[in-house]
Amino acid sequence: MLTGSILGDLKYQFRYGNMVVKLIFVNFAVFIFFGLYFFVYYASQSAGIYASYHFLLEKLEAPASLSILIRQPWSVFSYMFLHTAPMHIIFNMLWLYWFGEIFVLYLGDKKVLPLYLLGGLGGALVYILAYNLLPVFEPAVNFSYLLGASASIMAIVFAAATINPDHEISLILIGPVKIKYIAVFSLLLDIITIPYSNAGGYLAHVGGALTGFLFVKGLQSGFDMSAIFTSFFGLFKRKPTVKVGYKNTGGSVATPTTRSKGEQERVDEILDKIARSGYDSLSKEERDFLFNYSKK
Repeated sequence: MLTGSILGDLKYQFRYGNMVVKLIFVNFAVFIFFGLYFFVYYASQSAGIYASYHFLLEKLEAPASLSILIRQPWSVFSYMFLHTAPMHIIFNMLWLYWFGEIFVLYLGDKKVLPLYLLGGLGGALVYILAYNLLPVFEPAVNFSYLLGASASIMAIVFAAATINPDHEISLILIGPVKIKYIAVFSLLLDIITIPYSNAGGYLAHVGGALTGFLFVKGLQSGFDMSAIFTSFFGLFKRKPTVKVGYKNTGGSVATPTTRSKGEQERVDEILDKIARSGYDSLSKEERDFLFNYSKK
């Protein structure tokens, strides 16, 4: 009964949650799969299971070596959904949730997945170039692999900070802080830490941050970097005539909510205006409408 209730809640959240929620679900699903895989090895102490575990992991991680990368080109996508350490995925998913919701508020849900993928690709590009061009990384190029959603998340962080740098969030023991300071401080900390540990991961953060910044600047100048992904995904997406969601508050009564076509068109107009001119260009009425719509 308890298991069925939990699975039902998760299914509802995945089905009706926004793209930020869906990405969090996918990342945790991959993490749990590899966690259980490793547990089976730990319990059985089977050399065969251990070998297969590492073989699969290496095929999904993004390698720095170009000779390896050419044999597993899909890894520049798969690595950004892959975590093996509990604290790594917990902190990444918290950042994805916090800044993803801010991103959705200003640029809408449709651009979350394209930017997540673009940020991951940007992070992988900087990582691979650095390891193949900078002498300091030459000894490690054939043994270095990249995994984790950090580059993708940094793209979302910097996109949110670029579209409205003065948006404030409350930090424990500190209070309200503008997200532009959080974004810049995080990036500087990553750059400073490169010589000491996890150089590949921090280099990928830089690539993700740059991608998020350029993504918003491109939108403001009329160029949408996400167009290639949105066109591709549109080939496989069914378009429902009415979008309906519900939240069961008492176990027996469900309250439906609908969003009309007119409302969606109004939201799209406001999001386009933000992309062109920034959040500060909105009137009070437009801000209130966007805020109320996001709460439905």
